[in-house]
Amino acid sequence: MGDAKPYLISKRLVWEAWKRVKANRGAAGVDGESIEVFEKDLKGNLYKLWNRMSSGSYFPPPVRQVEIPKQSGGTRALGIPTVADRVAQTVVKMVLEPVVEPTFHPDSYGYRPKKSALDAVATARQRCWRADWVIDLDIRAFFDSLTTT
Repeated sequence: MGDAKPYLISKRLVWEAWKRVKANRGAAGVDGESIEVFEKDLKGNLYKLWNRMSSGSYFPPPVRQVEIPKQSGGTRALGIPTVADRVAQTVVKMVLEPVVEPTFHPDSYGYRPKKSALDAVATARQRCWRADWVIDLDIRAFFDSLTTT
C-alpha cells in the first residue's frame, strides 16, 4: 500500500496541463527556469510534479514580482509563478473548474470561462433600458468601513 497516493491526479492530466502552459508561453519564475529549460528534463520535471501533487507534498515556490507600467501612470505588481507551478495551477483549475463553475451566480463575470468584461458591460447595458434607477458605489475601500452588529 506504500504506492497509494491520497489524491487522484492522473499523469495524463499533468501532461494536458503542461501542453496548455507551453502553449501560453510566458516568462521564467523566481527560479529563472524558462519553458525551454523545463522541457530539457520534461519527463523528470512532470513526474516530480505529479508525484508531489498526488502525494499531497507539493508546496508552491515563491512568485517573481515584476512591476509593469499602467496606462494611467505608475506601475502595477505582477506575479510570475515558476513553470512547474503554472502546470500545478492548471491541473487544479482543470479539476476544480467543472465542479465549482455551476455554483456561480450567472451575473458573476470575473475569471470565468466563456465570460468577459464585455459580457458584463452588455448585460449592464440591457438592464439600463429596463430600469430607471442605478446604484453607484465606489468599492475601493468598501470592506475597510464595514462594521458588524
